[in-house]
Amino acid sequence: MMLGHLLPALRSLCFMLWLTATVVPWASMVLVMSIFVRGDRVYWLCVGWLKLATWGARVICGVRARVQGMENLPSAGDTTASVILLSKHQSTWETLAYPCLMPHPLAYVFKRELLRIPFFGWAMSRMDMIHIDRSKRAEAWNRVAEQGAALMARGHWVIMFPEGTRIARGQQGSYKAGGARLAVATGRPVVPIAVTSARCWPRKSFLLRPGVVDVCIGKPIAPAGAQPEELMQEVQTWIEAQMRRLDPEAYIDLGSTARP
Repeated sequence: MMLGHLLPALRSLCFMLWLTATVVPWASMVLVMSIFVRGDRVYWLCVGWLKLATWGARVICGVRARVQGMENLPSAGDTTASVILLSKHQSTWETLAYPCLMPHPLAYVFKRELLRIPFFGWAMSRMDMIHIDRSKRAEAWNRVAEQGAALMARGHWVIMFPEGTRIARGQQGSYKAGGARLAVATGRPVVPIAVTSARCWPRKSFLLRPGVVDVCIGKPIAPAGAQPEELMQEVQTWIEAQMRRLDPEAYIDLGSTARP
């Protein structure tokens, strides 16, 4: 019994050491290279480390991904069809894995405090991302609208987590309409994504558990004629229905809480 609890902890410790040991030299390389190259080249350099991170989660901790719905995304060769990805957020796993899965550069909308993380945050600052001050809501929205439109015009995809923070398994957060507002303002479709990452890597937890993370990508939803709140309600309904399909044991009823 003790070994059953100790082994996941040891594997998780090895994974964290793997992240630390690889991020320092990789981020240092990115910072040096960013002096000479910019834009998408820096992004794909950073994705190289994310592939190392997700590889470590799979090999060291047994966390595997199963993806459905890739056919719903614009093809890798279509540089003009930008979309706004709106995803369930349960874990750090999806923030690491999505750039490895998607065929186009992603522009995350994230709190600017992350830029202060040594090496990881410094490398992030060299990419075309949208970092905001959450305490200044009007200013934050203006930044999202301006930078989001500019990046999508270059073929990037904006990605946002409508619930704003990681949500425990089996629970539902409050969906904010910022991503839908951006879609309505730019005319770009939204793509909902459900992900069961908390099944293997719960929020605020050091421990990773072996298993499969299901990622389900929905069909694009055009914003034409919709109000932001209506559009976000459609996204929320789809995501939460898929979460219950993908991870039914976590949802006893609408008021259920995550299982330990």
